[in-house]
Amino acid sequence: MTTTAPEVVRPDPAADPSAAWSSPSIRLSHVSKVFGHGPQAVHALDRVSLTVGTGEFVCLLGASGCGKSTLLNLIAGLDAPSLGTLEVTSRPTLMFQEAALFPWLTVRGNVDLALKLRKVHKRERTAKVDELLDLVHLRDFARKRPHELSGGMRQRVALARALSQDTDILLMDEPFGALDAMTRDILHDELELLWSTTAKTVVFVTHNVREAVRLGDRVVLLSSRPGRVAAEWEIGIPRPRRMDSAVVAEQAATITDRLRAEVRRHGDH
Repeated sequence: MTTTAPEVVRPDPAADPSAAWSSPSIRLSHVSKVFGHGPQAVHALDRVSLTVGTGEFVCLLGASGCGKSTLLNLIAGLDAPSLGTLEVTSRPTLMFQEAALFPWLTVRGNVDLALKLRKVHKRERTAKVDELLDLVHLRDFARKRPHELSGGMRQRVALARALSQDTDILLMDEPFGALDAMTRDILHDELELLWSTTAKTVVFVTHNVREAVRLGDRVVLLSSRPGRVAAEWEIGIPRPRRMDSAVVAEQAATITDRLRAEVRRHGDH
């Protein structure tokens, strides 16, 4: 099995890529993941090397089945690489596409439970829950249960619960994929504000190329299975960005062309 070096596209070709993020939070070196054995084995990832700097917002793109979620699971510690080395500087928090809230608990109760499991004292929990609900603009809905909330509100609760873990690394697996365009756009603004104020390292999986350009400091494209780093783009568009802006659309079009090539390659096999 042969591999080629990933294409790396930077706004300033003379820039030193190591200078922007001098302190890595996540480092993968030649990481492979194989499920099963023998002829039935599935090679999900093949020799993936990737470094994510502290405070960086990295978006992962790729065709369905290319190993994006597998990669997040490895970083989260939910699974182990078959080959290669993986270094993570601190315990990550993983946020899924589905909010997965407890339906019998209120908004406050869902966030409070996460703190309780961390054995945070009750007095501290009350103040922390208030702070988190303010952060995601849900203080007025604290007594509501999940079925009384919109999809966007449920994802805000899930985000507050993820932030309650107080980790430096946030892993997000298509958290806004099921939401309508307007709700997603609003949550983009809120997530970007949270990221800029908390300085967390974020790895965000998406199928939406414009979403990746809208949010990411860097966009990483995985090849069709087995997943490899096929290309990277450092996004130099000033923040805040808009999904419908011409400059975002132009960058997204370039990345989409490369993604389509990967999808066609997979279809040829």
